Amino acid sequence: MGEQEAEALVTFVDHKIKENNEFNLNILATKADIHDLKGNLEVKIADSKAEMIKWMFIFWIGQVAVTVGFLVVYLKK
Repeated sequence: MGEQEAEALVTFVDHKIKENNEFNLNILATKADIHDLKGNLEVKIADSKAEMIKWMFIFWIGQVAVTVGFLVVYLKK
């Protein structure tokens, strides 16, 4: 293999490596992408926890009201 062919081969390989790297950069997630997703997930989890606690208190208040109602009805007899 001559010098020109070797240079052509090296140039071709470099070009293919750069193409592959550019393709991978467009497809693969970066640390910043993962950090953003993690932040969004943490916010959604916090919102879900707050919503769940709110509904638990509403349920407990309803249960106490029903229990008090049954006691009032039972004690009136």
